[in-house]
Amino acid sequence: MTVTEAVVRDTRTKRQVARDTRRNEAIAHKKLTSKGATIAAVIIAVFWTIPTFGLFVTSFRPGADTQSTGWWTAFTNPEFTLENYAEALTAGGTSTTLATAFINSLAITIPATVFPIVIAALAAYAFAWIDFKGRNLLFVFVFALQIVPLQMALVPLLSLFSEGLTINDVMVFPGLTLNDVEFSFARVWIAHAIFALPLATFMLHNFIAEIPGDIVEAARVDGAGHGQVFFRIILPLAMPAIASFGIFQFLWVWNDLLVATIFASPGALPITQALNSLSGTWGNRWFLQSAGTFISIIVPLIVFFALQRFFVRGLLAGATKG
Repeated sequence: MTVTEAVVRDTRTKRQVARDTRRNEAIAHKKLTSKGATIAAVIIAVFWTIPTFGLFVTSFRPGADTQSTGWWTAFTNPEFTLENYAEALTAGGTSTTLATAFINSLAITIPATVFPIVIAALAAYAFAWIDFKGRNLLFVFVFALQIVPLQMALVPLLSLFSEGLTINDVMVFPGLTLNDVEFSFARVWIAHAIFALPLATFMLHNFIAEIPGDIVEAARVDGAGHGQVFFRIILPLAMPAIASFGIFQFLWVWNDLLVATIFASPGALPITQALNSLSGTWGNRWFLQSAGTFISIIVPLIVFFALQRFFVRGLLAGATKG
């Protein structure tokens, strides 16, 4: 066979594979979709979106109008203002304004997302590719920690932070006496990292364990150690799973009120605490709360859309393999 004939045959083969792929995709699309399901999904999406849209319109309406008329009257008598957003940024709870709480949430959420990912990635690699005694039993134990309710651990963890841990007169953990420190996030970071580690380790392990062993073995034959394999091979290939968990963890921590309220110092409270008290004592300033709500969702939206291309691939890999 000449080179020309080989090129022609290869081109025909590629075209045939492309045609078969398009035909199979069309068949699958036809089987998995229906007009009824599409209509139902659109209706559900519309009803799901209406309250959010109403809250968005309310955030731009003058406070006096929100007390007397509904948000839908903005279509017949449009009157909008940005004062709600300006006032919301300078309002808030007794210890922090919304603007300060926004910065606090960033200071809490970014490290509380990075720390468990770093630790869980190292642990997942060890469970997947390092053979040590008791590996499977230890992995089952880490996985089982997910069933522990967060609320059950709050009081023991708070006691550990306040009093430390002593065993047989030996100080194992000295405690973190940071109540008098105005801007202290250490306890919140540790708490969020502890609560996130079991799920993070499980998700990343399931993805990392499915990486072809030939790639790892080839790297070891070339003289790569565990550090080089982890940083040069595992991490780049595991980015979909890391991004998926990063989105989950970022949203969980950003929207958290319970953990931060218990462990954060008064000057380090997050945006959720400021939103909780933004409507006033009697709830008569809830239009400010609607403006503050949309200020608070700016960062999660940016994070989600920036990482969403990894989201589905990483989530499915972490959920269906084990």
